[in-house]
Amino acid sequence: MQRLSALCGAILLACCSAQVLADAASHSADAERFLRLARADKLLVPVYAQVQQMFAQRFAESGAPDSQRALLERYQAKANAALDRAVGWEQIKPAMIELYTDRFDEQEMRELLAFYQSALGRKVLEQMPLLTAQSSQMAQDKLQAAVPQVNKLLAQMSAELGSNKP
Repeated sequence: MQRLSALCGAILLACCSAQVLADAASHSADAERFLRLARADKLLVPVYAQVQQMFAQRFAESGAPDSQRALLERYQAKANAALDRAVGWEQIKPAMIELYTDRFDEQEMRELLAFYQSALGRKVLEQMPLLTAQSSQMAQDKLQAAVPQVNKLLAQMSAELGSNKP
């Protein structure tokens, strides 16, 4: 009787484990679908562009003739390969999936997918980079107005600290 009970328990545990693994796989697949919809594989395009620009600027500053442009392109390709190894989509995709599955349960992930597959969701995805850039610029512009006052306060604090020296 104990053996039968232990066997039933083991079977129940195996069934539950299989269901948990299936749910985790489904959850991960939903997160990957969401990341594809959100074009997360394009998140680092600006980084690649910035690195390419750094090489082009260094090339220009060196005064190298255009006949040496192949050298620039060779180094830009090497830089892209280094970036691919470090932060290419295939390198970061598992961590990105985990990031989303840790923060959104399966139901929430399905709701996110449904929203971003809708017309409004697609519009949000299309507009988000521009909105983020514009709101960042707006905040930066507003912050610039506070810089003189913050600098004045830093100077006043430094003066007070200087007068407190023994």
